[in-house]
Order: sequence, then C-alpha cells, then structure tokens
Amino acid sequence: MSLDLLDYLDRWKSRFDPECAGELEALLRSIAASRLSEAADLIRLHETLLFLRAYPLTPAVARLADRILFGFADRVAGVDPASFQEPVVSGIAGTSLSAVFSYEVARGLVARHPKSVEIAWDGEGDSANLGPALSKILPLVAEDWPVEAHVPFRRWVATARPGGRSDLAWLLQWVDAASYDAMQLPLTWDIGTGPTSRSRLRLPGRKLFYHREPLLGRADVSLEGQLAGPPLPVRRLARAEARKILDLILDTSSMRYRELYGFSHPDHSAVFHTDAGRGVDVYFFGVPPERRLPLRAYHAGAFFKNGVPAGYVELLSLFERAEVGFNLYYTFREGESAWLYARLLRLFHQVLGVSCFTVDPYQIGLENPEAVDSGAFWFYRKLGFRPVAPEAARLTEREELRMRRKPGYRSSKRTLERLARTYLIYEGTGVRKGEWDRFTIRNLGLTVQRAMSRASATGILEAIPGFSQWSSSERAAAAKVFAAKRSGQETRYLRLMQRHRRLRAALLALGSR
Repeated sequence: MSLDLLDYLDRWKSRFDPECAGELEALLRSIAASRLSEAADLIRLHETLLFLRAYPLTPAVARLADRILFGFADRVAGVDPASFQEPVVSGIAGTSLSAVFSYEVARGLVARHPKSVEIAWDGEGDSANLGPALSKILPLVAEDWPVEAHVPFRRWVATARPGGRSDLAWLLQWVDAASYDAMQLPLTWDIGTGPTSRSRLRLPGRKLFYHREPLLGRADVSLEGQLAGPPLPVRRLARAEARKILDLILDTSSMRYRELYGFSHPDHSAVFHTDAGRGVDVYFFGVPPERRLPLRAYHAGAFFKNGVPAGYVELLSLFERAEVGFNLYYTFREGESAWLYARLLRLFHQVLGVSCFTVDPYQIGLENPEAVDSGAFWFYRKLGFRPVAPEAARLTEREELRMRRKPGYRSSKRTLERLARTYLIYEGTGVRKGEWDRFTIRNLGLTVQRAMSRASATGILEAIPGFSQWSSSERAAAAKVFAAKRSGQETRYLRLMQRHRRLRAALLALGSR
C-alpha cells in the first residue's frame, strides 16, 4: 500500500458526500487487499479506519472498515510489538501492553481475561516491593528478600500456587488492596484477537447514524442552547446489563492505561443510559456509599460513537457547581467534540441539576503539554467558559483582540501555558456571575477540618459559624442533606443541597476564603 493511499484515506475523515461514497468504498476494498510493513503506517491506518467506523458515510463504509479492523491482528504480526505500547495507540488487536494496575482493575482483568493477563516477571529484579507482601503469605520468603540480591520471587510463588492457576490469580486471592498496590507490580496483557481489542470492541446491536453532511464544528454549537434544550431519554439498566457495560468500560479504559475512580468503584445498582443523538450512547453512574467523597457528589460516564468507545467524563458536584473532566480519545478528536461535550453537560444538567461548570487547569494545559499543543483553552473559551483569575482574564481579552485584528492569529505556546494557570468557569441560567470564582473544594475542606470536632457529617455542620442559631427546620433540613449522602443515589443528595439556600451560602463562604 502506498503512502499516497493512506493520505487519500485520511482525507475522507472530513469528506461527507454521499454521491462520492462509491470512491471511499472502492478505496477500502483496495486497502483490504493491501499490506503495510511499518508500524507507524499500520497505526495510522488503524486509527483512520476506526474514525471512519465511528463516523461512517454509508452502511458499506462501516462494514468494510470493520472487516479490515477485525482482521488487524494478522497485519501487525511480525512487527516490533514495542511500537504499539504507547497510550495513544495501545489496545490494537494482536498486540500487548504492560502497565501497573490498581488492585481493583487487576482483579477485574484477571477475572475476565484469565489466560491473557499475567505478572510481567521479566522485571523481577526490580520487584523488591513483593517481599513484604509475600512474606505474609509465604513466611520463609523473609529468609531471602531482606538480605539477598535478585530474589527469584517467581520461583517462590510457583512453589505455593496450585497447578492450573496463574501467578497473578493466586496472588490476588491472598493479598488485600493495600498490600497489592504497594507492590507496584507490572502486568502484561496480551490483547490477542478477541472482541476486547480496540479494533473489535463494539456495543452490540446498535443502529448506526450515518454522516452524510459535514460534521458539526464548534461554531455550530451553542452551550446555552443545549442546556435549555428538551430532556434526553434516560433509562436505568438491569443489573445483568449493567455488569456487562461496566466490564466493557473498564476494559476499554485499562487498555489505554486509564484508571478512573468511578470505573474502579462503580455503583452496580444504579447504572444509567441515554441515547444522546447522532449515534452517541452515554452510560453513567455514581459510586456506592462506602466509596463516596465527604462533600462532593461523584459521577462518571463513558460514551460511545456508533458503538465504538470514544471517551469518558467525570463530574464532582457541590450544589449547582460541577467540576468536569472530559476526555475524548485521540482517535476521535477530529470529530464532533464540541457538540458531544455540550450534549454531556446537557445530560448532567438534566439529571443532577448542576448549571455551573468548571474546568481544572490540568485540562487546559497546566503540567499537561498535550492540552497546550491541542489549544484546549480555546476549545472551552469558544463554548463560553471564562478564566477565573483576573490576570488570565486580561490576557484572554488581549488575545481575542489580536484574533479580531489579525485573522489566522494563534496564541503562542507560552501564552497558552500562562492561560492554563487558572480554572475556567461557565455560569448557566440562574447562576450569578463571579459567585463561585474564589471557591475551591480544598479551601472548604481545610477550613472545615480545622473547625471540626470529629470527622462526621454532624461535625461538618457544627463547623459552620452560627449553625446553632439556625432555625430548627434549617438544621433538620441540613442534617437530611448529609443523611442522603450516606444512602441511596447521590442525585438526591445534590437535589436536597440545591434547595437549602442557607447551607449553600455557608459552605460557599467557607470555601471562598
């Protein structure tokens, strides 16, 4: 296959002309019969095909893209496996990856893929952290690891585990989460040719949305309009379906070296789905009571484009304010990212009642070069977000003036790094501008902690200045808010919070000091 053919295929990511669909279909048939030998070319082909499968022009394009992707393991056979390990491209069929996973993720992986996930013993000389944990299980290991170099931990494990079980499965049976995480144990996951790979993983039975017109750009999206739009359909999943979806989400994020708190500790009893339109499915959920944060409500979700995993979202909410973490996988960043982001905020505005959204500095480039390079600050700014810090606000005005005076002007890397030192905020209808500008959850936590007599919900309320002078109904309603934090879904906790104006004013003041 020539590089010209790859260039030609790449152009179809922004070309949506049904009258020319035959050209693309013929191109895909030609590619199916062609071969590449270089890893970089294979990766480029894979990611372009995956994009075309997520944003298909016709049913034939979707089928042909899948046909090539489903056989991709044969294409990468014999190519240097190290070329496919980077997070940007990991998870291709026929490849493997190595990473340190948390206890919860490792347990899930070995349960679902017992023959594919194992301890990466090649690095056992660097696995001294195994000693303390193994000595609790195999006492005589303590004769070896504290005083000897290059301890053969693999042999020690082999002497103890029964035949037919993997080293990892045996170890996970005996250690707790804290001991396992302290090991920092590298694992190898052989992705293989099964349905778990990025090449093949799809939501089953989805009716595809075909893109026969240009994709929606940022200029086509009004965040204000989306937030005011009609409600999205939301349904609660039955437990069996929820389990399958949660397993799928954990697999697709793990193969990209991503671990999200909610993905590792989901509330299996309350998983929800919405059809967001344009072929997008969103699954979202909270965490069970024992895993909840002291003050903020936690929700996470994953979204799929025409059945293809496309990214994830995380929300930390207090009253009407939600900190939003949004990640669209690299493959799909030329897609309808602005529309998708606005649609997610519409969903959570509807479900959680939040209407003030903030973006952490990391998301726009603080200690995150990739976000700087992609111009993430302007993605949010052009949707209506504004910087909280006065210096960043002045710098934003200066840059916008230059853009108006000089079409095509782009902010320098240094300028984007300066802009990334602040939170961004979007205040929807009913939120007074500037009210949340000085608030941080860390300030609130530190202030309350200093005043608390004990670490409990009641202690939090007692830390509020003048709480004892509140009316009995106000105190009872506040206690009811924190009781809701410990049971049921956190949606109710947020809704009760949003109705308690005095509690809101008190905690907002404490967190804005």
